[in-house]
Amino acid sequence: MSETTIVGESRVNDPVTIVIFGASGDLTHRKLIPALYIAYAKGLLPSAFTIVGFARRDYDDAIFRGMMADSVKEFSRIPTDDETVAHFVEHIHYHKGDISSPATYAELKEKFREEGVYPENRLYYLSIMPSLFETAVDLLKKSGLIAVPGGTHWTRVVIEKPFGKDLESAVALNAGLLRHLDESQIYRIDHYLGKETVQNILSFRFANTIFEPIFNRSFVDHIQITAAETVGMEGARGGYYDENGAIRDMVTNHLLELLCLVAMEPPGDLSAKAVRNEKLKILTAAKLDIRRDISDAVCRGQYGAAVGEDGSQIKGYLEEDRIDPHSQTETFAALRLKIDNWRWAGVPIFLRTGKRMAKKATEISVQFKVPPLQLFQHVECEGDVCDITHIKPNTLIFRIQPDEGIFLKVGTKRPGMRFVVEDVKMDFSYSGTWDKALPEAYERLLLDTLHGDSTLFTRSDEVEAEWRVVQPILDNLDKLEPHTYPPNGWGAPEADHLFHGTGGQWRNE
Repeated sequence: MSETTIVGESRVNDPVTIVIFGASGDLTHRKLIPALYIAYAKGLLPSAFTIVGFARRDYDDAIFRGMMADSVKEFSRIPTDDETVAHFVEHIHYHKGDISSPATYAELKEKFREEGVYPENRLYYLSIMPSLFETAVDLLKKSGLIAVPGGTHWTRVVIEKPFGKDLESAVALNAGLLRHLDESQIYRIDHYLGKETVQNILSFRFANTIFEPIFNRSFVDHIQITAAETVGMEGARGGYYDENGAIRDMVTNHLLELLCLVAMEPPGDLSAKAVRNEKLKILTAAKLDIRRDISDAVCRGQYGAAVGEDGSQIKGYLEEDRIDPHSQTETFAALRLKIDNWRWAGVPIFLRTGKRMAKKATEISVQFKVPPLQLFQHVECEGDVCDITHIKPNTLIFRIQPDEGIFLKVGTKRPGMRFVVEDVKMDFSYSGTWDKALPEAYERLLLDTLHGDSTLFTRSDEVEAEWRVVQPILDNLDKLEPHTYPPNGWGAPEADHLFHGTGGQWRNE
C-alpha cells in the first residue's frame, strides 16, 4: 500500500488476530467491540479475522461471546440484527490469564497453533494500566509472539494514554517499549484525532486557498482552544483523576494535538511521516508565554460546591468519592503559549480545559485582527433593538463536539437606512449538510491500525515534545495553587488575566 493511499472506508485485506488485553474493562465493552462490529457489518474486516479477549476474569468463550453480543446491541451506533451479531461473535474467543505471568503467554502461544483459527498478523490492544505496558510487551517478545518488522507477517501494538506522568516517565516508557518493539509497530492512540472534525482541520486548511495565506502572525490576533465538560467525578473516575488532573489528562495530548493541526505547516504529502514531522516542529517551537513569573502563563482551578437550579446539591471536587480532601489537583487549567517560528511569532495561543463547566464543548477559535481603519459603526441587535459596540473581529471556529462543524463570523451591513455593521455567522455543520452519522473515533482508528496507517497516532518524539511544553508547570505547582471556581460556569475567573496585553477575552459561547 502506498503511504498516501486513502484508507478509512476501504476493506482490510490482511487476515489478522486482534488480542485485547484488559478485555473485561469498560473500553472493550463500550468502544472497541462495537467499533469492530461496525467494521464487520460494513464489510471492512478481512474474511479471516479472530478477536481474543485477554483478562483475568473466569470466563469461557461462550460467556464472553454473550457479553460482547450484549455490548454490540447496546453501544453500536448503527442498527444491529441478531443474525449479523451472531456471526460476528463467532470470531471472538477468550483467554484467561495474568498479564504479569510468563505461563499465560506460553498458553496463548499454544492456543495460536490451532490451524486456521488465529492468523499470524497480530494486533495487540493494551487496554491496561500504563505501568503494565512494558511488562506485556516484554513477555510477548520473550514468548515469540512479536514478529520482526518487515517480515512476512506483522505485529502492531496499540497503547492508550496516559503516555507517562511527566517528561522523565514518558522518556522511560518510550525507552522501555522500544527495547522490544520498533517505532513502526507502536500505535499510541488519542481518540480525539479520530474525530471527523479534527481531521477536517487539515483538509479545510490545505484544500482551500482562501484561508491558508492569512493563517499567520500578520492577520491572526490569537488562537483559543477549549475543551469543556459539564461532568465531575461520576463513574468512579475520582481515583484516576486525582492522580493526574486536567493538565495531564487533557492538555498533554488532546489540546496540544489540536494545536499542532491548526498551526502546522503544510506537509509535503499526507504520509504519516510527513504529517507527524510537521506536528513535531510545532511542539518543538511551542513554549509557555512567561513574562515575569509562570503565573503569567498558567492558571489552575478546582470546582467548588454549589446548589443546582433544581435545588440539588452539587459536590465540590474535594467532596467527591475517592478524592483526597486536601488534594491540590486541578480540575481546570488555562495556559498561554507562544510558538517561536516564522509563521506564529507574537501570536498568543490560549488553551483551556475543565470539569463542571457551563456546557460540553470542544472547539478551536482563530480570531483575526481588526481592520486598521474603523470606517463603520458596529452594532449588536436583538430584534429591532440595537446597541453600538466596539468593532468585532472576524473569527473562524472549528467545532469538534457537539454540533460539529466550521463557522465563520464576519461583519456585514445591517438592512436599513443606516450604514452600520452587524456580526453574522456563515456555517458549515455536519448535521445540516449530510444525513449520514459521523463515525466514532475508535472505528476510524482501529481500521487505521489494521491498515498500518499511523498518521493519526502519536510518535515517541511527539510524546516527549508535548511533555516538554508542560514540564515547567509540573515543576512549579507550588507557585500555582488552584483557585476555587463555581460549577456550571467557565472555570476560574483568574484565568482572564492570561489575556494581559491583548484586546481578547475567552470565548464563552
